[in-house]
Amino acid sequence: MKYTTTDELEHFSFAEAYIADVQLADGFFHMTLSNVTILPENSCNRDIREMRANNLVLKIEEPVIRSLVREGYKVYDANGALMKNCADEVIDQAAWNETIRSFADGSVYALKQEGENYIFEIDAPDEEEYVLAVSGTHNTASWDRFLNK
Repeated sequence: MKYTTTDELEHFSFAEAYIADVQLADGFFHMTLSNVTILPENSCNRDIREMRANNLVLKIEEPVIRSLVREGYKVYDANGALMKNCADEVIDQAAWNETIRSFADGSVYALKQEGENYIFEIDAPDEEEYVLAVSGTHNTASWDRFLNK
């Protein structure tokens, strides 16, 4: 059985989700995620408890990438003295596709919707952290079965 929701992003928790695949092409944005928490408020969740789903496909309709930023960091020595400071880096548009595809095998530690914008906070496999902002008209989430949490 296939479950599908539309515009119910707030009824999921993506805090511990793993990215299996990202597809970005003209007119569509798909991200396949595992270990997504389905909250009790979700329209497909007939239980009154949190459940999980693997291979959940999140689709954003009419996507437009607004920004892609590699988050900066600071390095301190054992005494707490600042040794290195790397500022946030805005990724050039020419490198967006390659960078976004590299997110596979990474994890999402936050996903929120602000109006038409979807803000993904991603811990990529290259041990870098990124913030991806994508706007779209609607989102759908599809998965095959519920799993115990």
